[in-house]
Amino acid sequence: MVSPLEFFKSVADDTRLRCLLMLAAKKELHVSEMTEALGQSQPKVSRHLAHLRNSGLLQDRRQGQRVYYRLNPELPGWVNAVLQQTADANNAFIDENLVRLQQRQPKITVEV
Repeated sequence: MVSPLEFFKSVADDTRLRCLLMLAAKKELHVSEMTEALGQSQPKVSRHLAHLRNSGLLQDRRQGQRVYYRLNPELPGWVNAVLQQTADANNAFIDENLVRLQQRQPKITVEV
């Protein structure tokens, strides 16, 4: 169970709040997608994602070399409501991040 204190400590950081709001909008993203969307280094983004996972706000899953993150489906209703109301009232807060995410070019793998 996520406590109010842990939740608000977590969202007090700009990067962590952006991660949570992007995941609320996109449902699931892997680390490199979030790194590009945020315009930050992979170690920094991974550190923030680990904090959110350890606080119970996120779940992760591994697929090959990629780690995907999503909001914990067992979050209390009040947490989901706060995230949704924050996103609805502040659309512009993550617009630039979502544009970067949408413009992201998929890597093409050529097998020989």
